[in-house]
Amino acid sequence: MAKKKAWGGRFGGETDRFVEEFTASIPYDVLLYRHDIAGSIAHARMLAKRGILPKVEAERIVKGLLAIRGEIESEKFPFDLSDEDIHMAIERRLIRRIGPVGGKLHTGRSRNDQVATDLRLYLREEIDEILRLLAEIEETVVSRAEELFGVVLPGYTHLQRAQPILFSHYLLAYREMFARDADRFMETRRRVNVSPLGAGALAGSTFPLDRAITAQDLGMDGVCENSIDAVSDRDFAADFLYACAVTMMHLSRLSEEMVYWSSSEFRFLSLPDALCTGSSIMPQKKNPDVAELIRGKTGRAYGNLTNLLTLMKGLPLAYNRDMQEDKEPVFDSARTVKDCLTGANLLLRGMAVNEDRMRAACDDGFLTATDLADYLAKKGVPFRKAHEITGRIVRHCEERGMRLKDLSLKELRAFSKVIGEDVRSAISLTNSVRLRKTRGGTGAEAVRARLSSLRKK
Repeated sequence: MAKKKAWGGRFGGETDRFVEEFTASIPYDVLLYRHDIAGSIAHARMLAKRGILPKVEAERIVKGLLAIRGEIESEKFPFDLSDEDIHMAIERRLIRRIGPVGGKLHTGRSRNDQVATDLRLYLREEIDEILRLLAEIEETVVSRAEELFGVVLPGYTHLQRAQPILFSHYLLAYREMFARDADRFMETRRRVNVSPLGAGALAGSTFPLDRAITAQDLGMDGVCENSIDAVSDRDFAADFLYACAVTMMHLSRLSEEMVYWSSSEFRFLSLPDALCTGSSIMPQKKNPDVAELIRGKTGRAYGNLTNLLTLMKGLPLAYNRDMQEDKEPVFDSARTVKDCLTGANLLLRGMAVNEDRMRAACDDGFLTATDLADYLAKKGVPFRKAHEITGRIVRHCEERGMRLKDLSLKELRAFSKVIGEDVRSAISLTNSVRLRKTRGGTGAEAVRARLSSLRKK
């Protein structure tokens, strides 16, 4: 015999099996069971405090809900597709365990405000975990920057060698990105941590609910002030998906460089064997699969954000069943960003740096050409003229297969008489990074000062 629906009084026949399967969310919203039970416990206790339920009945409800949580966690809970969603599954089980009093739990509440509360509680928890992982990867970046201080790397623009930079400064660029990511998630958490409970289906309740009590019991900062908005708002979920997408973009950029720099063409980095895989046909291969998958999974995060924005863009107020589709993209992005932060942290911890190869790449080219132009400018040559002179020197070297440091003083002075013996020091790799004084730049003093300030925080 088919189970009677909680909303079945209006209907004269059974729900078609296809409709049950098509509309059921319980295969994935089971992830919300702890949050659903927490919200229900807070609601039951509020009902008792307001005299809407006898205290003894509220206590029976709470005890039953805790027992159900134990059943789910021990994998003894009898899930059924006909329950539709985790909320109805728990309520049905509660009534079976404690009798008709279990049906009183839904007094003054709708699944609309219930699911909105569950999703907010879930996101708050996920954000806290993501913030922990971001703090870990920030610590790894800073630690590696300290460890590798002094290593010189070719800096790139347009994927062309540009200027020599400290590898520590390069790493700290990602620390800045991850710090901004953390700020975004903290701001999202602030907007998430507001309670919709008591908004009902859309219009509130005729019962004398105290929404502040449930918000306080759930550790929330306040209540949603408009009942229609409370049940129809998913801005907080979009904020979360946006924060996930930006974090994944940063991780993808890092992964892209790890893929490049661990290749035979660069050989700047070596990734640990434990984080790579081989080829089924080419025995020599060592593939950076973790980095590649992080780069690939970024598309999921972008797609999930677009999914939710598209879902919400045409919905009239208040709740619509379309909004059931909000959970899977949220769950997927939460899982994806946590996995990718973990993987990227392992890559950063385990990578070995080929300092000699990096320095050779800096030395093989014209990375100190800007320093030469600056040198001329300091000698009184207008910078635009200094730029032109340096460009002609570079072209001269290219035509002869030479490097800047290969030119004799006589050859250099043929381009400008202001060039003296001190030019060698000005265009050396060591001085190039040592002499840069700008705050926030790649100069040794600036990088050391930044590392020191980060350790003081």
